[in-house]
Amino acid sequence: MEMQMEFIRRIPIPQELKRQFPVEEKVHEIKALRDREIADIFAGKDRRLLLIIGPCSADREDAVLDYMYRLARVNEQVKDKLMIIPRVYTNKPRTKGLGYKGMLHQPDVHKEEDMLAGIIAIREMHSRIARETGFTCAEEMLYPSNHRYLSDLLSYVAVGARSVENQEHRIVASGIGVPAGMKNPTGGDLGVMINAVIAAQSKQKFIYRGWEVKTQGNPLAHSILRGYVDRFGHNHPNYHYEDLWEVLELYQANPSLQNPSVIVDTNHSNSGKKYLEQIRICKDVMHSRHVSPDIRALVKGLMIESYLEDGAQPVDGGVYGKSITDPCLGWEKTERLIMELAELAE
Repeated sequence: MEMQMEFIRRIPIPQELKRQFPVEEKVHEIKALRDREIADIFAGKDRRLLLIIGPCSADREDAVLDYMYRLARVNEQVKDKLMIIPRVYTNKPRTKGLGYKGMLHQPDVHKEEDMLAGIIAIREMHSRIARETGFTCAEEMLYPSNHRYLSDLLSYVAVGARSVENQEHRIVASGIGVPAGMKNPTGGDLGVMINAVIAAQSKQKFIYRGWEVKTQGNPLAHSILRGYVDRFGHNHPNYHYEDLWEVLELYQANPSLQNPSVIVDTNHSNSGKKYLEQIRICKDVMHSRHVSPDIRALVKGLMIESYLEDGAQPVDGGVYGKSITDPCLGWEKTERLIMELAELAE
């Protein structure tokens, strides 16, 4: 029986799109410099705190660019203490496979899904951010085969809680050339997370986009703690001092792992999606870093969901700069938090 798929059109391969929408030399230089600085933080050579911050979903270019301009101005005041990597997430996982799946699928939320227009739109948006603000950004690698459409623009990749057990995500992360954060799965098993880090740090050989490829492993693959959900559907945090020690002990039990590192995701199940809790959670993690030099060396940064307006709205809500997926901190609270974290990072 034939596969029940309708083949709509052929999408250009990444190499073709990159030729059609090239990145200028200035952006290549920005990315090369930022990639080195970020690598030094994971290697412990640079003591700055990483701040992976931005909207839950980058849903419209005008509001995202507005946010990035504001973030760039704040960055000038804190860049000696913090290394800011903006979240520009254009691929959104959906628990039931339904709803808004990000700008990749739907570059205009008021129109039908259009993958080719989406790929072009996200490439152009990432290019504009780098060119106009000097930021190279973070994305979720929801679809490993799509990563190369943006590989010359990204400085950080996260593998989500639903993807982290997937073999393809793990082995593709071994060859992307930038830090790959492996989240703990939704059920909270930290062993699964560490196994994902081991796989991503190891040499791999596999089929990718029609090619047989091999990688040397990614020494910058690391853990992200995002909380978990129990079998009753209740959220449980895993950012506390004891949780951080547990991850440190897992790293110590796997001495072959390079650059032991954790990023704490302050939203999702750590906050129960109560976005205002992110402020308190950030400060709790910073306190843990101050209490223990070992925890300070382990916890390299924080991940925060933030946009122009507090909270969230329906997809058709129409409020400029307000999240249409998970609720986010608004700009005023974000700016205040960034300044406080810069002081606490001393």
